[in-house]
Amino acid sequence: MDSVQGFILVGGASSRMGSDKSRLMLDGRTFTEQIARALSGVVRSVTLVGKSIDSFGFERRDDVFAQWGALGGIHAALAACQSEWALVVACDLPFVTPSLFTRLAGLRPGFEAVAPLQPNGYVQPLSALYRVDPCLERSEQLIKAGQRRPLALLDSVKTRLVAFEELSDLADADHFFDNINTPEDYLKATSKGGDSSAEG
Repeated sequence: MDSVQGFILVGGASSRMGSDKSRLMLDGRTFTEQIARALSGVVRSVTLVGKSIDSFGFERRDDVFAQWGALGGIHAALAACQSEWALVVACDLPFVTPSLFTRLAGLRPGFEAVAPLQPNGYVQPLSALYRVDPCLERSEQLIKAGQRRPLALLDSVKTRLVAFEELSDLADADHFFDNINTPEDYLKATSKGGDSSAEG
């Protein structure tokens, strides 16, 4: 998909984990490398967004609005994107797959963003596609207005919300949105295959 570039958000504080989540290991690869591998079969390039100890061999861009959380990360990805669409993934979602991204990307026509719903019904804005032109402008407006929630961006552009039932036929779908935030989550992910779903 030449019209899509991939971005991995690596700049989170990792306060609940107590260590850099982007560098945690799973099946012999860091979380960042796991996600990049899933992205690389689908997008034209992969770029890291945010401050990180290690760039893992990828191009990296700093946030434009420093310490502005996930919405700041999405904005930075959109600002760096040279394609029509940006596929933005948080570094603590190591179980995403190429089939998930391909399914989401196929739902873009007629929309300005595509975001999945987790099994618990929560929208997951950090495994989503954003059309650069409308979303970059709107995200900057929201940030300048003091907004920090990524859902505010999805609420203010034409978004295709993808019910989990539209993804559940894909292999390993039950773990796509396992969000690894704490040492307990990480233990479950490494010992039991990732049964650690949490609100993103």
